Amino acid sequence: MTKEYMLGNAAIARGVREAGVGVVSGYPGTPSSEIVDILRAQKDRDYYLEWSVNEKVAVEVAIGAAFAGARSIVTMKHVGLNVAADPLMTVCFAGTKGGLIILAADDPSFHSSQNEQDTRRYAQFAQIPCFDPATLQDAKDMIAYAFDFSEQFETPVIFRPTTRLSHGKSSVELGEIKPNTNKVDFVKDPSRMVMMPNFARPRHVASIERQKPMADALEKSPWNVLEMCDGSKIGVISSGIASVYAKEALHALGINASFLKITAYPMPDNMILEMLNHCDKVLIVEELEPIVEDRVRILAQQNQITTEIIGKNPVPRVNELNFEICRDVMVAVFKEYADSSSTAFAEAGNVPALPSAITDIVLPPRPPALCVGCSHRSAFQVIKEVFGKNAIFPSDIGCYTLGIHSGAVDTTICMGASISMASGIAHSGEKKPVCCTIGDSTFLHSGMNSLMNAVYNNANITVAILDNRITAMTGHQPNPNTGSTAVGVESLPVSLEAVCAAAGTQFIRTVNAYDYDALTTAFRDAKSFDGVSVVIVQQACAIVARKAGVRMNPFAVIPDKCKGCRKCVNFGCPAIEFDKETAVALINSQCIGCGVCAQICPFDAIEEVKK
Repeated sequence: MTKEYMLGNAAIARGVREAGVGVVSGYPGTPSSEIVDILRAQKDRDYYLEWSVNEKVAVEVAIGAAFAGARSIVTMKHVGLNVAADPLMTVCFAGTKGGLIILAADDPSFHSSQNEQDTRRYAQFAQIPCFDPATLQDAKDMIAYAFDFSEQFETPVIFRPTTRLSHGKSSVELGEIKPNTNKVDFVKDPSRMVMMPNFARPRHVASIERQKPMADALEKSPWNVLEMCDGSKIGVISSGIASVYAKEALHALGINASFLKITAYPMPDNMILEMLNHCDKVLIVEELEPIVEDRVRILAQQNQITTEIIGKNPVPRVNELNFEICRDVMVAVFKEYADSSSTAFAEAGNVPALPSAITDIVLPPRPPALCVGCSHRSAFQVIKEVFGKNAIFPSDIGCYTLGIHSGAVDTTICMGASISMASGIAHSGEKKPVCCTIGDSTFLHSGMNSLMNAVYNNANITVAILDNRITAMTGHQPNPNTGSTAVGVESLPVSLEAVCAAAGTQFIRTVNAYDYDALTTAFRDAKSFDGVSVVIVQQACAIVARKAGVRMNPFAVIPDKCKGCRKCVNFGCPAIEFDKETAVALINSQCIGCGVCAQICPFDAIEEVKK
């Protein structure tokens, strides 16, 4: 067998190919984005693939393909499943013909998200299976199993990787890539596919009736594993990637305990009962919500089992787990069973000492910043100058959320909410001006409805659409405004001006982000307009433009003209520095030549370096 050292998302993508997928859809969202990007990059691709405009649409595309018989997978991050909840909660009744995997990558510890939530709750709510891989090998191998399982029980399934798994790396044993041999043949079946009340009622009963056979099948699967320890009366039940940390901690502490790994739901009730009947004390280790714990307590109560069950206290309910957390919890819970002479036992409760080769120098914090030449920077600078620091600046999800460092982002809740919230603030009786910011991809994702609502209800707000022609934050995926599809096929770009006009917007101005004076004029006019005004700030993402070969002459500071006012430095571009010894600004080699710094310098001390 061939092994390859690979990223977790690459392992998942490999599993998708080994399963013979027919249709791939998704919306970019860290930590899931690389899966579609990797699948898109395959030269021998024999499956259909698209980036959809949002997660709801992506799920609906996959459902349609699965109804026709194609193996389909849709990817997103955990908060995307909130957007897709509507079709999810109905297709769980309808069921599917071809296998359907809904991959929602969770983000414990908020690595790149506005919240942390547990997708297992959605699976529980929708009464559909959930696969929660513990290792990269699991993640790869589970995909084909999940497709088979989906087709066997004619149900969609949820696949739940987490950031630590999606962005971790490990050696993975590879299997054979299976070609797309999906037998696509849409057969009309209104009783399954038209979920009007008369048809939906019996389908709900059917979804309940398949719970036990699904649980029985998963109990025999390789994903839920019970290891009984005859010489011990303690046990650990753990799920997903947390099971790796938990087992490692047991070994490090020298604790002998029965161990149940759960990585597929519905849960293996018989295995749980076997452990409860064997043990006097059971610790449950799972990330985020007490989903396994709740089921274990229910089973113990139903069967009058008095085993001591310990879960979400002391096990944390927030953030990622790790080896150290599991070790410390186990010392507290199983102290009398641990090898007190072990190094792991001695370190429990303490921060491990750094290796002596590491210095004790504390590095300064490095918060994320907008890239050199980012068009959003000039937009925020102008918005703040025109509307004033006391104005209200709702914003959205994207690179431009970093406008908070410019003092021009006051709210960020979820995709598309900036315009709706701006409208609500304006209608609340607030007299201060309101200017919201939203990216082109986010506007197409869910901002269009918000704009339509704002216009319809006569909100007095300015909407800045920061149009960099790409979905930049998640890895530069294309969107309907880019001019090409996910697989590089040329397409007609959506006209943001036409969309805004169709929504009824009376003031629409499009301006180049690098033209500071024109940008200032546009926002001044927008501010004075009574009603919804839209300023579309256009400029290609600096990174994408650079990769495409776009080159502009860099700029430099003329030392004799510089007065050390720091206006250019305060602009926040990483290419601009300040020399304290000479008290003048400097432009370093990162400069891409956008020229905005030259336009804002009050002393004309910055000039283009012409080659």
